[in-house]
Amino acid sequence: MPLKYASIIRKATTLHGLVFVTILTAAIAASVKLSDRQLPAHFQMPEVTTDASVTLPSMYSTFVSRAPNIHTHAASLVELSDGHIRAFWFAGSREGASDVEIRSAVFDPLSNHWESEKSIVNREDTQHSLSRYVKKLGNPVAYRASDGTLWLFYVTVSLGGWAGSSITAITSADEGESWGSARRLVTSPFLNISTLVKGTPFEYGDGSIGLPVYHEFIGKFGELLHLAKSGEIIDKIRLSSGNYSLQPVILIRSPLQALALMRDAGANPKRVIAALTSDAGEHWSTPEKTILPNPDAALSGVVLPNGNLLLALNDTEYGRDVLSLVISSDGGSTWTNLYHFENQRGQSHDAKRYVQVATELAKATDAHISDAATYASSAQQHKCEANVCGFEFSYPYLIRSHNGDFHLVYTWNRSFIKHVSFNRAWLDRQIERATDVQLN
Repeated sequence: MPLKYASIIRKATTLHGLVFVTILTAAIAASVKLSDRQLPAHFQMPEVTTDASVTLPSMYSTFVSRAPNIHTHAASLVELSDGHIRAFWFAGSREGASDVEIRSAVFDPLSNHWESEKSIVNREDTQHSLSRYVKKLGNPVAYRASDGTLWLFYVTVSLGGWAGSSITAITSADEGESWGSARRLVTSPFLNISTLVKGTPFEYGDGSIGLPVYHEFIGKFGELLHLAKSGEIIDKIRLSSGNYSLQPVILIRSPLQALALMRDAGANPKRVIAALTSDAGEHWSTPEKTILPNPDAALSGVVLPNGNLLLALNDTEYGRDVLSLVISSDGGSTWTNLYHFENQRGQSHDAKRYVQVATELAKATDAHISDAATYASSAQQHKCEANVCGFEFSYPYLIRSHNGDFHLVYTWNRSFIKHVSFNRAWLDRQIERATDVQLN
């Protein structure tokens, strides 16, 4: 440590001084890290092979989770080596409860069938691996490395609320059938708190990992972690600052260019917040509000081979009762609404009518459901208060598989995870219809 810092530390003899020393030490560590920071590798562009023989539009929906009468939220997806899709989410008696666990299920795209859900990890497992108290967990996000290793990043809290979070990771060498011990990522030199994860991880050209994260203690802002293949943190890059932006999603447009989109947790009017990079994430533009409405809610998206941007989001300033698919052909300057996956905009009902409507929505999700009323009853438990019931379709997570199909999962009324899959032909039809509407 430099002599000038050592001299200051020797003078710190009071409790106030000790606090000052702690903060100063963290600042010194951060400054040394930044001065030694490596330039990031270029972004790795995803490989997609579309089946040219598939010309008929196809769209399919069903429920991933099946357990009734529990709180279910925050799903993510990852494609496995055989083309199957694995989903992760958290479930328990309520968000933040001690009984919340991370669950998973696998989807076979040939049969359109989800296997039964299984518990992957819980609070006690994590606590044992980390040798530290864990109060609650949530927000699982999956990533499959180029060597086949499956990573699962999730949020853990030992003290306080979500602002006291840190990120924990587990890995699997057998496509998620079994998992190793949990490890805690050290993302901050000061207490290592208030780093959360939600956005889709991505790969750099050298095989290292990009992990979009966000901060909630005192400020609210987005960050990007650059992890080595082994999981050690190479760098942490700020995407925004202040107290108004959360849950960044990185849309990679070229080896050097990407767009970061963030949830608006600030003042009205609420809009999706955007920042740009042209040097593979080393520097980002000043975040600005886009024209897209955002009700302080998560969003997700992918970049199409032609450069168009495709998003799933709640395109409203208030509430989460509409979930839409939108597209941009000009880098995010303008957007066109293509499709409503859910649309109960402004709707509220008494409990009896709510069960009727929710039952119809469950049947519309999957016509083969034999107990749609059970799905509606579960939703009623979470979305009714004083006999006034509303709707929530939130936390979308959108990916595109190697064969060109799209897979979307999202929270359905805080009670189940819903899955929608569609192919490029279906998407092209929605684009054509939207274009016709604009022309007429």
